Amino acid sequence: MRNSFIIVALLATLVLSGVCRAEKPEKKCLTGIEFFTGFGKAKLHAQGNYYLAPFIFDLDFDIKPPIERLLEKIGIKYPGLIQFQLEPFINTAYSPYANVEVGNTFMFKIGILPETSKFQPYAKAGIGMLYMSQHSREQSTQFNFEEQGGLGAHYFLKKNIAINGECRIRHVSNAGIDQPNHGINSLFFLLGATYQFD
Repeated sequence: MRNSFIIVALLATLVLSGVCRAEKPEKKCLTGIEFFTGFGKAKLHAQGNYYLAPFIFDLDFDIKPPIERLLEKIGIKYPGLIQFQLEPFINTAYSPYANVEVGNTFMFKIGILPETSKFQPYAKAGIGMLYMSQHSREQSTQFNFEEQGGLGAHYFLKKNIAINGECRIRHVSNAGIDQPNHGINSLFFLLGATYQFD
């Protein structure tokens, strides 16, 4: 798991840097930023409910051009957005005790409707790492890896400003570095805003 995470992170960095260099100078690779907050919940075996107040910041990178060229070779024209996101986050836990989670997720986001749509549903998934100050019976380590997936939507109020809503599922484990490693599954409900650069 740890090796596969390192490989995915390196590949994502290489692809992203290649996309940025391959585009014309006037085409921006970093296309926007997003902010999210909301509510997260998990169940800890001994301590009970684990409640989180997340603060998430996304950097959106357009990786559609090279993927679009590949799809066009097989006769597919995809109208929706395709993005890579760097997602640093700070989650404040307020139950069972005051704690914090700090980390970063590498996300891939795919829009379902054309990019010009005012309402844009999307799916996203990714992997990352986090440090959690919470001690639990599920995890023997405080440094852990996480996988996330979810569905959401943008609604554009203006050309480059949107409000967002998302629902995500997250799994946290230490990839077998130490035992116990039972994992912690969380459900997140998020609201946020997007600002797209001109």
